[in-house]
Amino acid sequence: QVQPVESGGGLVQAGDSLRLSCVVSGNRFMYYTIGWFRQAPGEEREFIAAINLRQTANYGGSTGGRFTISRDNEKNTVSLQMNALKPEDAAIYYCAVDPSGGLNISTMSTEYDYWGQGTQVTVSS
Repeated sequence: QVQPVESGGGLVQAGDSLRLSCVVSGNRFMYYTIGWFRQAPGEEREFIAAINLRQTANYGGSTGGRFTISRDNEKNTVSLQMNALKPEDAAIYYCAVDPSGGLNISTMSTEYDYWGQGTQVTVSS
């Protein structure tokens, strides 16, 4: 059973930082591509970042270099470090798993088979 569980969201002020974590159950974690998406009210789900089994990362265009994704295979964890947060970063952030084991890093939510429940990030101006 592959189950991502997110944590680390909260209420911050503009300019602050947050670090989101995603723990994924299962013994094949090291082969998974793990992605972060976000969805604000009334908006479509947006690709933020993903990292593959070789620690190669791919980022969406809206983060502007402010976000960094990393993984710790010993802890079955992927983190998303978010710096210089803006009010427009406010959303529910979801962790998702592509278990295919390939090197391709998709930005499409349909390529990810397992999703967490999400963690809320709120940024006040």
